[in-house]
Amino acid sequence: MSATATAEMQAKMKAAKERLDAHVREIVEWHFNPETGTPYWLEHAKSLDFDPRKDIQTYEDLDKFGFFQDEALRGGPVRRWVPKGLAGKPIYTFETGGSTGVPKSRIASEDFRIDYEQFSETLPDEFFPKGADWLMLGPSGPRRLRLAVEHLAQHRGGIAFCVDLDPRWVIKLIKWGEMQMMERYKQHVIDQAVTILKAHPNIKCMFATPKLLEALCEKLSLKKMGVTGVFCGGTEMTPQFHRFAVEELMEGAYFAPTYGNTLMGLATHKPFDPADNYAIIYYPPCPRAMIEVVDPDEPSKIVEYGQTGRVRLTTLTKEFFMPRFLERDECEREPPCETYPWDGVRNVRPFSRFQTTVVEGVY
Repeated sequence: MSATATAEMQAKMKAAKERLDAHVREIVEWHFNPETGTPYWLEHAKSLDFDPRKDIQTYEDLDKFGFFQDEALRGGPVRRWVPKGLAGKPIYTFETGGSTGVPKSRIASEDFRIDYEQFSETLPDEFFPKGADWLMLGPSGPRRLRLAVEHLAQHRGGIAFCVDLDPRWVIKLIKWGEMQMMERYKQHVIDQAVTILKAHPNIKCMFATPKLLEALCEKLSLKKMGVTGVFCGGTEMTPQFHRFAVEELMEGAYFAPTYGNTLMGLATHKPFDPADNYAIIYYPPCPRAMIEVVDPDEPSKIVEYGQTGRVRLTTLTKEFFMPRFLERDECEREPPCETYPWDGVRNVRPFSRFQTTVVEGVY
């Protein structure tokens, strides 16, 4: 990299950091202001030994909150998470987890639309044509993904076709050892997708999880069906699957891997570069959410570039504030790039220390 390019990159990184710090101040002011704030955070502030509205000036200052405990998202009343500033707006509640025990709930109003409109900017029109219809081949029910993909299709001028899919049932079948029944359920989902694709020739784009994408391609050719762009997300996304998808399954269609969840939103992929050797590299939607890679034994410490660590998530929107949450994932820390001048992550996978308790199901 030339000195000029390095200077340009440094300037981009500095501007992104300044924007992040300003955004942090705005979001903290919103959630802790008695006029606009979130009941949960206004109550929590009473137990703090600092004043968030005065003492949180930079992104690093969020460390003062300690680590967010996701148990606070299990059970009600869910309205304690609705900021006063959103009074009167339609509120959604989206769930994550729940294969055992009470699922975590996250409220939303416009966030899922904003997240996917921003993501839309990263999709090449050549492969995800405006006006084309979409197939949503993923979990339905209380997850935000179904509504989010539907909005993405609408935002791009298309209509989304969805299948019925209950991943919690799949996880139960796996835990019961009912692998044959699980396979039959998966085929039931794939049969729905095949029927839709054959009946609606304007579907050119789709979302799928890795396992479902592979199962679908065993039944039909995406190329013959006219599918030109697939965005794909799930914990089973590996460099091996990335290569397999691009070289075998896609048949020339564009493959857009993503890393997203209900609590963060959507991290977008670094555009494909042969030099990356099919590594899956994601960048969070700064400043609305940030991902850091931290030392599992000392999670306040960020690891060096290229080093492995645990994913630490901070979400910063007017609808949802969640500082320093330790995810159930691990990965390598990735340096900023031209398109995304802030830290990214490489090859996200389930946190190895939890491997015995994580069941992936159809993801």
